[in-house]
Amino acid sequence: MRYARRYAHLVTTQAQTTVPSSGNEAAERLASMADVTASDAALRRFLHGLPGVDPVGLEARASALGTRSIKTTAKAYAIDLAISMIDLTTLEGADTPGKVRALAAKALNPDPTDRGTPRTAAVCVYPDMVATAAEAVRGSDVKVASVATAFPAGRAALPVKLADTRDAVAAGAHEIDMVIDRGAFLSGHYLKVFEEIKAVKDACRREDGSAARLKVIFETGELSTYDNIRRASWLGMLAGADFIKTSTGKVAVNATPANTLLMLEAVRDFRDATGVQVGVKPAGGIRTTKDALKFLVLVNETVGEEWLTNEWFRFGASSLLNDLLMQRQKLSTGRYSGPDYVTVD
Repeated sequence: MRYARRYAHLVTTQAQTTVPSSGNEAAERLASMADVTASDAALRRFLHGLPGVDPVGLEARASALGTRSIKTTAKAYAIDLAISMIDLTTLEGADTPGKVRALAAKALNPDPTDRGTPRTAAVCVYPDMVATAAEAVRGSDVKVASVATAFPAGRAALPVKLADTRDAVAAGAHEIDMVIDRGAFLSGHYLKVFEEIKAVKDACRREDGSAARLKVIFETGELSTYDNIRRASWLGMLAGADFIKTSTGKVAVNATPANTLLMLEAVRDFRDATGVQVGVKPAGGIRTTKDALKFLVLVNETVGEEWLTNEWFRFGASSLLNDLLMQRQKLSTGRYSGPDYVTVD
């Protein structure tokens, strides 16, 4: 029995498996969980009441799914799908407007030799580069994502984090990638983390009533245990995350098949319990087509086709796109083009 079903009575009176038809309905369903998040003690009781993760079983399943063979026709489809799911990212201190414009041009037209190549889902930049990126992708379906809340460490006062978020949204960001306070989480101050996520979610709202989507980054490599990753996943979703994201890409351990599988199980079970669908974004360390296809198998086998779109699954990556393009060219021409046939970002 899935753990969400065992604990559904704690968060909702009637579990459903359908996605709410409107944002208002989703908000109402989440509001029904008020007893779970009413106090630090109640939230701790719920999160620590989730069954423990079997690390051996989790890693064995992730490894087994990674051995699935994908044939040529399916591989071509999967490569295009993976390209369409990429948040093409530049998050360096040396970023310039010119580099951001070049990255946006690549997101819009990844392979100039083949106009049939899908566009990437988004361009991900620091808040001060949002206006440049937004202008570069204007009129297209490519989104602008921005890391905020004192990325990547998250060591700033809440008013600073909220100002960071509001500035990025005002400059044109469609999506905000926030980092949680790992120190507070690891100290057991779950309500503080919950309230901070809610506050950032509110800061994502625009004056016209629309809102940027919120991706909540856990930095799984710093959470130490799979149990903590499961707890963080539920905490983020209870607070209203539109996506849960593994990592910043700035630490030694980032996205892995095992931690992504665990988060996929969490969003599946959260929807079973609440009817609210949440996306997943593994980020950091995914560099090859082979890696990307393994993650798509995890998605298909764990949560199914409803998550196999860039609305609900993303790759946070910078170097992955070039390898996907080279593999795509090989399938199309029968020849391996090599790195000289793609741009260097």
